[in-house]
Amino acid sequence: MMRNRFLFVLSTVLLTVGCKDFKSPKEGTDKVSSGKEALDAKALHPGKGLMERECYMCHNPKASEAHMIAPPMAMVKMHYIDSGTTKEQFTEALVHWLNDPEQESKIPNAVERFGSMPYIPYPEKVIEQIAEYMYDYEIDRPDWFADYLENDKPEAKNSLEIYDYTTTGNAEKRYANKGLGHALATKAQLGRNLMKAINEKGTQGAVEFCNVRAIPLTDSMSVMQNAIIKRVTDKPRNPQNQANTKELKHINLFKEQIASGKSVEPIVELQDNEVNFYYPITTNTMCLQCHGNPNEQIVPETMTALKNLYPKDKAIGYGTNELRGIWSINFGTNGQ
Repeated sequence: MMRNRFLFVLSTVLLTVGCKDFKSPKEGTDKVSSGKEALDAKALHPGKGLMERECYMCHNPKASEAHMIAPPMAMVKMHYIDSGTTKEQFTEALVHWLNDPEQESKIPNAVERFGSMPYIPYPEKVIEQIAEYMYDYEIDRPDWFADYLENDKPEAKNSLEIYDYTTTGNAEKRYANKGLGHALATKAQLGRNLMKAINEKGTQGAVEFCNVRAIPLTDSMSVMQNAIIKRVTDKPRNPQNQANTKELKHINLFKEQIASGKSVEPIVELQDNEVNFYYPITTNTMCLQCHGNPNEQIVPETMTALKNLYPKDKAIGYGTNELRGIWSINFGTNGQ
């Protein structure tokens, strides 16, 4: 979601064993059942998916601190909600901020580091559902965030969920994590420059940025990450982003998974000493300003710029949460 926004700890209780502490099997079962129901409710809450889709382009908790392009949502929650904040107050503050992101921020250090976020026309219902989810449930945090809490705001620890993004496990899991790291680092670099272009020149600035700098920036990240990093699609705007036969097969699989509501996991292929990693790129509200429908999400000025720069453009007509393309990343297994 935005640049300047919103945000188990396990406690040990010593129980004295006695008759009054005895609980019947049914009571214990009810507690387990209610706990499972709470987890199910969290997973099914519409605000969870909306936050991941609309906000994680910039506020992704899996990104390293160096690769963040906006404060994590846990920090947003921490600065916008305290013990006296009601859900209605939080929702109102979030709606108000997103409608005018240039107003004074509650996280001034984030503005200083990341800059102001551009205005994005989120439907108010979307903001309300995200706000409800953030208020009612613990939200994921970056693994580096514990140090921030320890050094800057330790009183907020109890409001955050312990979330371990481990890199241990079998080889496929390790390579999936490494591939995702390459994707997130590149996404952060592109996102940072895209936000700057939008802030300076609006959506037309974003079109010009993508035309001139997106592929060179991706190539430079390939060199830095010691990998071959591509963003490919079945509906390219730039012909250089056309997916090959194997990539099209993975695109179709991801489309089926997203359409059916299934959990989407990275595809990892091992061959000799190389790894091929594939992961979906999905659309959110901001994407539709350049990839939605003409005269609806895409304003005439932007449409004119697209036609001038991309006469063979196929990348329009998308809705939210649709597959725009995939990350296709190749890297070696050395050191793993």
